[in-house]
Amino acid sequence: MTGIGRRELLRSGGAAVLAGPVLLAGRAEAAPRPPRPGAVPTVKPAPADVGMPDFGMPGAAPGGSGYIDVSGPATALVRNKRLTHSSVLQSFAFDEGNGYIYALQVVQGGVRLRGETRTYTHAQRVARGDLTLNRLTMSGRLKDRMYLKGFGHGGSIGVQERPGRGPLLWTEWDVNPASGYGRGIARFTYAPNRVLRAGDRSLAAFHPQPGTSKNQPAIDMTTRRLLLRYRRRGAYRYALYDLDDFGKRGAKPLADVPQPPLRKGVFHQGLALSGDYAYQLTGSPYGPGNPASGRGNARLAGIDLRTGTVLQDVRTVAGLKLHPREPEGLAVLHRGGDRLVAGFTSGKINRRRFSLYAHG
Repeated sequence: MTGIGRRELLRSGGAAVLAGPVLLAGRAEAAPRPPRPGAVPTVKPAPADVGMPDFGMPGAAPGGSGYIDVSGPATALVRNKRLTHSSVLQSFAFDEGNGYIYALQVVQGGVRLRGETRTYTHAQRVARGDLTLNRLTMSGRLKDRMYLKGFGHGGSIGVQERPGRGPLLWTEWDVNPASGYGRGIARFTYAPNRVLRAGDRSLAAFHPQPGTSKNQPAIDMTTRRLLLRYRRRGAYRYALYDLDDFGKRGAKPLADVPQPPLRKGVFHQGLALSGDYAYQLTGSPYGPGNPASGRGNARLAGIDLRTGTVLQDVRTVAGLKLHPREPEGLAVLHRGGDRLVAGFTSGKINRRRFSLYAHG
């Protein structure tokens, strides 16, 4: 997609301004009062989603190194939590050693960050690739945040854990203003309240697949591997790298396979890596083409990166009572046994929340 589409404006909170209403998707929305840099919005807690939903349409569950069978029931880990801004959760990953969740969202419209002389609308933040990186406890409580300017849409984040130290974080980088997505990936350390720019010299930045767009990374520390999703000439692919060799001259992917085609009307919403297997989350929010009465179209697929074979493709019915229930973000949680955790957003445009459900 080129330009800023209707979906990008709808899904992440609208173009909030400092005062007065804003036109969004053909109707007026009261603009939320944006938080000051570093401020955390406060809201009354929403009622918890009742019940533990399970899976429909299970597939085969082959074994293998790192394989997570997602055909069993799903368990709610985090329910109805808030991020710094009103825009939706885009992706998340776990830092289990230090007990944190890192979560990305596009910067809310109407916010002026440190060093800026003006505010920007949400659509402008999308085009500029400006992200809020939230740090939360494992229970989903917001601790602090930093900002990434010129990076991308925030479709994935990888955590490279370092025992006794803070992790190295991997995200898309080098935004293409025509799409709002990154043309490369970068690695950096977390610093609360910092505004990190794409041209900062402290970044370790890479174009592993030159000339491509929508670069999105995931990390598996059990095998020390990096998964890259990218698009070249309209086709999406997954490339698997040795993390310790990544970025070295002459380093080649361990595997490079096509992304399985998506069903009509759904979107790629998250990716994760476990051993030899890539996982993807797809779907769209409830709406005329995806009514809540139909149990939603969110799906999880497991792909063998050695062959490109889809081993499982199942519909998850986790969080069916959320509204509008859009799948957003995917990560692996090792604590308590390997599980695949899918994120879902819900709530009104200026009161977005997220929930996390563990599968496997």
